[in-house]
Amino acid sequence: MKCTGGSMATQGIGVSVPRREDRRFITGQGRYVGDLVTPGTLHAFILRSPYAHAGITIEDIGEAQRQPGVVAVLTGADMVADGLGVLPLQWDIQSTDGATLWKPPMFAMATDTARFVGHPVAVVIAESDANARDAAERIVVDFDERPAAATLETAMQPGAPSVWGGRPDNTSLHWTNGDEAATQAAFDSAANVVALDLVNHRIAPMAIEPRVSVARYDAGRDHLTLVSSCQLPHEVQRMMAKDVFQVPETRLDVIAPDVGGGFGMKSYIYPEDVITLWAARRLGRDVAWVGDRTEAFLGDSGARDHITSAELALDSEHRFLAMRVGITANMGAYLSQHAAAVPTIYCTFVLPGPYRFDATFVDVRTVFSHSAPLDAYRGAGRSEAVYVTERLIDHAARSLAIDPVELRRHNLVTPEELPYMTALGSRLDSGDAPALLARALERSDQDGFAVRRDAARNEGKLLGRGLAMYAANCGGCSSENARSVGAQVGSWESARLQIHPSGAATLFVGSHNHGQGHETSFAQLVVEKTGLDLDAIEVVFGDTSKVQRGMGTFASRSAVICGPAIGVATERVIEKAKRIAAHLLEASDGDIELVDGRFKIVGTDRSVPFAEVAQAAYTYAGFGEDGREPGLDETGFYDPEDFTYPFGAHIAEVEIDAATGSTRLARYVALDDIGVEINPLIVEGQIHGGVVQGVGQALMEAMLYDNESGQLVTGSFMDYEMPRADGLCAIESERIASRCTTNPLGAKGAGEAGTFAAPAAVTNAVLDAMAMAGVTHKDIQMFQPYDDYPFVPMMAIEDWGFCKKGEGGRFVEERDLSFNGDFP
Repeated sequence: MKCTGGSMATQGIGVSVPRREDRRFITGQGRYVGDLVTPGTLHAFILRSPYAHAGITIEDIGEAQRQPGVVAVLTGADMVADGLGVLPLQWDIQSTDGATLWKPPMFAMATDTARFVGHPVAVVIAESDANARDAAERIVVDFDERPAAATLETAMQPGAPSVWGGRPDNTSLHWTNGDEAATQAAFDSAANVVALDLVNHRIAPMAIEPRVSVARYDAGRDHLTLVSSCQLPHEVQRMMAKDVFQVPETRLDVIAPDVGGGFGMKSYIYPEDVITLWAARRLGRDVAWVGDRTEAFLGDSGARDHITSAELALDSEHRFLAMRVGITANMGAYLSQHAAAVPTIYCTFVLPGPYRFDATFVDVRTVFSHSAPLDAYRGAGRSEAVYVTERLIDHAARSLAIDPVELRRHNLVTPEELPYMTALGSRLDSGDAPALLARALERSDQDGFAVRRDAARNEGKLLGRGLAMYAANCGGCSSENARSVGAQVGSWESARLQIHPSGAATLFVGSHNHGQGHETSFAQLVVEKTGLDLDAIEVVFGDTSKVQRGMGTFASRSAVICGPAIGVATERVIEKAKRIAAHLLEASDGDIELVDGRFKIVGTDRSVPFAEVAQAAYTYAGFGEDGREPGLDETGFYDPEDFTYPFGAHIAEVEIDAATGSTRLARYVALDDIGVEINPLIVEGQIHGGVVQGVGQALMEAMLYDNESGQLVTGSFMDYEMPRADGLCAIESERIASRCTTNPLGAKGAGEAGTFAAPAAVTNAVLDAMAMAGVTHKDIQMFQPYDDYPFVPMMAIEDWGFCKKGEGGRFVEERDLSFNGDFP
């Protein structure tokens, strides 16, 4: 494609260019991993434990092996005999007492003990999926069922069944953050102290595309290739090669083509990835595992699942003095790759939010349970932190009879105080939290809320209003700082820009695009600096055999870390091209400037188009003179200086029908400062998506295990409710931007803004609505009134005071939650 010199004004930074990649998705032309299963590929079906905790003895696989189409039946013992390693961690955090993280070995299949329902026990490899499934039923396994602690509440109790023999209290890590003495002193001097116990329940990150793994083995090169729906192809390659198969990375590639959503859940090595690669090498044939939705519920990493106690100390003028937080976090039966960092590094530093605190202290305990491992999910750790702080502030306001808006406004960090160092060492560099709050109140019509509430009441409904604010870290700190707190990987990112002789360009990026719009926004960054036409720029990612090493996509890092890396590569290309243009124009290198796709001699009208310079770069342009060399192909790396800190103020209005108990989101307003926006249209979509997932957590989604048996109760979409368009309202989104000072692009990250704020905003709105009926936090616990459900009023009618204890049955049957038929 020939470059014609597109306009930065219509295609560069800040322009709402429609996503180029959408055409192939909405017309069914996307190429997902499942589309790449070729004829002749073998199919894997994994036999999983039906018990949460059981000794396992595989007594007979012979009959399964004799079934039609079966090529092999393999077990954990076979895997160990072949010398495969365990699944590695990307974080290794020390306990407060200096003890190392207790990390049990996790093989891809259980060898002698199953520790959660869905734990892989054996695999059948056959010519078809149906053959494999049928044969799996013939495997004879003796399960010696044992007592289980499948929920966090059970696992943290004294005397609970032990997940690992070496940890009788089920604790993996005890970790603290902050100044305990200063925090205690602040509490001792406080005029007011409020306390709140919270549950942030477990949820299932349900991407639209279930996980798929296709493995290929080239015996001639002794080379493995994993085609996987993952977010971090280079990291999966590194860990799989080094830790599992013990081979150089040159003998193992990972390809992640179009991926239907990740949300953090596809950031890791999963057992199925290892099993398919191992089987392909062992059998010398391609092997595919295509997960179904049941397997996703059983085996994908869950998220959240914290039990928290929080206290807030205030002076007589209601100024925040200190916050003290105790977090107990569920890890599942094994540590997933980021798991230990989520409730510690990711979560705790965000707790002060955009507020002034003199001191903060956090005590974290991570606990094993007989359930599938948990790990990061959109907003990982930060969402949990915002939820604690914003719930606690609302609780304080209600306890002290203060307007929750005014209590926040009174304690917000102002622009004049920036840069501001929080009590836990986060450096808030830019933003205007008071302005965000003011505009959110205006946009959501705060003054008209009383009228709307009265109108709803006249219709037999409770209307509540909730606010949540955040200042949450995104992107990453420097690799050196990350390493100092336990990271086993860097924070940097890479980009390579190759200009072809025609003037077209290929941009190779280490980030991965799975819904973020990188194929458009990253190309816009190149347009901004070069003036090339957007359609002349191809963006390549997700293939370790083609793309230079990179870190992948997570934690809203792509714009703020990969964006500057693209800038470095592009500037290097431009500088080299200027030298070539100078030769063509017979001018000095320093006299050349690039303006809208043309290299010009400064102060003259003499110029040459980028395409002509590109052509010269591959033919002859004074090579060897003054250091000139052929080609326009440069790579850039960028390691962040510090985290970025987007700010936000989100307001939700929720309506509860007293006759039916149904809960409806009536209005949602999101005001965010995410810094410089590469593509406002894409930013809008990212914020909408995050809000929807946050609303889903608050009102609909809950992943439940039976306390006694450890069985997953919500194992399908019949039991696990997902947010749908008909259950949502329009999401009103605005931004008030301030340029980030810690990266050259000025961006702060947008992908997680909605999930930071929405769970707390919606919950506060529900509690505000219930307060009309005289219901307080003591009467209703978020998400877990009885059986770990989200806000489902029918499940908590007794606690809410609609009837006496033990008299709630008729209300469930009659679906009438009013007091004697009248509004409370």
